[in-house]
Amino acid sequence: MNVSEPASTSSGIAARYATAVFDLACEDKALPKLESDVDAIDEALKGSADLRDLISSPIYTRAQQGAAITAIADKMGLTPLMRNTLSVMAGKRRLFVLPQLVVVLRALIAEEKGEVTAEVRSATELSKAQSDKLIAALKSQIGKDIKLKTTVDEGLIGGLVVKVGSKMIDTSIRSKLASLQNAMKEVG
Repeated sequence: MNVSEPASTSSGIAARYATAVFDLACEDKALPKLESDVDAIDEALKGSADLRDLISSPIYTRAQQGAAITAIADKMGLTPLMRNTLSVMAGKRRLFVLPQLVVVLRALIAEEKGEVTAEVRSATELSKAQSDKLIAALKSQIGKDIKLKTTVDEGLIGGLVVKVGSKMIDTSIRSKLASLQNAMKEVG
């Protein structure tokens, strides 16, 4: 058995649902509402172990998953489009792809808006001024609007690691020290 099959199957399922939801939201000119729903679902998945358990555990029946996800969607104030999509996914036992659905929808929305997400790891939290300066520098290089996804990694010691698409820029002190250490090994 190929180990990558479950991941690629999940990605394929998520992509089909995401494309359908995205197309319907575009037809209704409801992209900002869809983006808001995606943000809310992402936050809920990150913040609730119970929700993650609900979508991935086989002990819940379709009816239990459907009732629970509908109640959660109502409480979160999700749009009817997203609420119905989650209900259909529960009925087909496809809620386990919800995290991948969020990723695919974010990518589709960003592409539609002409945005690129830059993943930034920094040794300390970036200030608003630092973030704005980084966004401006990346925008001048890439030519698209930039959305930052920042995380703090104290192991970097200082500097940044910026990943945009397949490009990575590593200005961290940790990487500079590793380069210096390698250069010293070659000399000695």
